[in-house]
Amino acid sequence: MSQLRVRFAPSPTGYLHVGGARTALFNWLEAKKQGGTFILRIEDTDVERSTKESVDAILQGMEWLGLDWDEGPFYQSTSFELYKEYVQKLVDDSKAYKCYCTAEELETKRNLAMAEGRKPKYDGTCRERSDNPDGPYVVRFRAPQDGEVAFDDLIKGRIAFPASELDDLIIQRTDGTPTYNFCVVIDDATMQITTVIRGDDHVNNTPRQIQLYQALGFPVPQFAHVPMILGSDKTRLSKRHGATSVMAYRDMGYLPEALINYLVRLGWSNGDDEIFSREEMIEKFDIRNVGCSASVFNPEKLNWLNAHYIKGCDPERLADLLLPHLSSRGVSTLNGPDLMVVAATLKERAQTLEEMAERAVFFYQAPESYDEAALAKFEKTHLAAAYDAVVAKLSSAAAETAAEYDALFKEVCSENSWKMPQVGQPVRIALSGGTQAPGIGEIILALGKQETIERLQRARQVVA
Repeated sequence: MSQLRVRFAPSPTGYLHVGGARTALFNWLEAKKQGGTFILRIEDTDVERSTKESVDAILQGMEWLGLDWDEGPFYQSTSFELYKEYVQKLVDDSKAYKCYCTAEELETKRNLAMAEGRKPKYDGTCRERSDNPDGPYVVRFRAPQDGEVAFDDLIKGRIAFPASELDDLIIQRTDGTPTYNFCVVIDDATMQITTVIRGDDHVNNTPRQIQLYQALGFPVPQFAHVPMILGSDKTRLSKRHGATSVMAYRDMGYLPEALINYLVRLGWSNGDDEIFSREEMIEKFDIRNVGCSASVFNPEKLNWLNAHYIKGCDPERLADLLLPHLSSRGVSTLNGPDLMVVAATLKERAQTLEEMAERAVFFYQAPESYDEAALAKFEKTHLAAAYDAVVAKLSSAAAETAAEYDALFKEVCSENSWKMPQVGQPVRIALSGGTQAPGIGEIILALGKQETIERLQRARQVVA
């Protein structure tokens, strides 16, 4: 096993969204590719907003996507004593200090700086204080002010910040709780994280964190900042663009391998290849090949990929996946056709499991009404004759395959000088209620000959 150690560190204040899932995927792939270690850490120091429901949703999303972790999940909320120790270490080494400025005073300083055209950063009022007033205080990191803070990002290249632009970061609040940037550094250092792969919304946090690593004597990890995902209007992906929750995509009928395949292509490529098995992703992935530009989320491309994976899905697994989508519609499959057979008839034309489920309903619930516009294209006398002819042919036939059933319809057409649409369309409507259904032979094979005959006879009574 290599020395590479990466982590995915979501905050449990909501569901696992697609941006977070892609970050987790890139970490997971890099670990798998390098034979390294993938760590899951839950950053739950925001006590007011962190919930167990969100933790469960994140874990569920990771498990559904198949992003298994090697260590964890670890929870920041169990490490408060550790954080306090390192805060005190910085204070003892004069690398941090107590700041007694009130919120009102800080706001006044901020407004003044902005009015004078200066960067609204903390002005260091308490940096050299020697007194210890009996009042609330925060602890600030004494940030070096000379030179620059630079790092070689594995995706974006060299990034540098003038040290003078970085103010004295608060590392401990007045209530004694540590702040985000400080916790992240302590966690990544003590967990021996070697490469930090995260969204590029964290780029501005990186120089502050590098200063903290250096002040504490920790080795600085490599960084790779992944560009964000945009909606179709080129703004940051959000709920207004559609679902952003990973589990919402499951509920909409997407397969995990389709979503994984789609997410890996948001920012990473391998030539013109579009479809990757999990093994191929691991073999070909390299975080250095992730592009610098933001990616646009394209639902049509995801649908295309999902249709591909549905077509290739094992019938037994496909039936298991389809079952909850039918159950949510109040459809029981206990007394109907084999769901594997039904799924096989539908998978060539479906983009999602939800779409499949909607089209599968008629296999288990005979239509109570028929597409009147479609039936209106035929004379009632023709409909009656067509239904009678098909029922007679099926009653005496010994067909056992979809192809054999299709051949019977050709015989009916030949014997009555009809064209196939004159028979196939009325029968499809009688069996399914509409015109959008699989091939006639496939439908009959799934329904069974007796159920097919009964539906044809019922349709004849209603429409002819």
